[in-house]
Amino acid sequence: MKPKPDLSVTIAGVKFPNPVLVASGTFGYGEEYGALIDLSKLGGIVCKSVTLLPREGNPPPRTVETPSGMLNAIGLTNVGVDRFIQEKLPFLQKQKTRIIVNVAGRTIEEYVEVVKKLNPCKGIDMLEINISCPNVKEGGLAFGARCESAQTCIKQVKEISGFPIIAKLSPNVTDIVEIAQAVEGAGTDAISLINTLVGMAIDVEKRRPVLGNITGGLSGPAIKPVALAMVWKVANAVKVPVIGLGGIMNTQDALEFFLAGASMIQIGTANFVDPQTSVNIVNGLNRYLKEKGIERITDLVGKLETK
Repeated sequence: MKPKPDLSVTIAGVKFPNPVLVASGTFGYGEEYGALIDLSKLGGIVCKSVTLLPREGNPPPRTVETPSGMLNAIGLTNVGVDRFIQEKLPFLQKQKTRIIVNVAGRTIEEYVEVVKKLNPCKGIDMLEINISCPNVKEGGLAFGARCESAQTCIKQVKEISGFPIIAKLSPNVTDIVEIAQAVEGAGTDAISLINTLVGMAIDVEKRRPVLGNITGGLSGPAIKPVALAMVWKVANAVKVPVIGLGGIMNTQDALEFFLAGASMIQIGTANFVDPQTSVNIVNGLNRYLKEKGIERITDLVGKLETK
């Protein structure tokens, strides 16, 4: 009997049992999904963004369905880092999976302060630095849209972080490769992409935007081709591991990202459609590797043939 395929992936010294993560902003702080799926089957949980102070977020309506996707303009609603440590982290610390905390801020100084507060905490494996949120009016996208500010933010966070860091990039830029190379130069341990694309919906009867924030972030299957192309471009331009996300709904989608060069993937909008999606993909990867006689998931990464 052949041994079970090896789905484990190691990034910056952190070993993940499998390469399937759940994306920030789609899985709450983990507890919200605890009764719906077996969290130990996940490669890891990327919890929703944590900022220095609590944030109420954007005015409603905050979400709207679109063809093959959805728009959201939540605005980084969260309890703030102090309450996160007191109220949310204890649950995450008990889970038998890897924990990645997504960090956001209005200024670079805020990013640094949040990381300083998280540094003494047990049970955190990595930080994902969100320099790419398209639906907040300050910070976020501003840092991730230019090489200089992206590099400065990641460099300052890396210098004080007690954890390996992932730079989360935006597709809403002129050249994603330049941004990726800038954060690699700043010392990031990995790169995740893509965050949502800027989008909009209009109510023609009211002649008003559907979202309270006017624009929001487009996610879901509609953005997968864009995400796939950007992952491929970046994976071929940097040496640090790439984590791919954007419209992954099933095992085939996931496999496309691995072939394009992603070492790991994140499941986002699909969590709202079927909370079991991430676990189903883990099972699907096992089946695929077994059927193809492939021993390790890492053997698939970047194996796209273009010539």
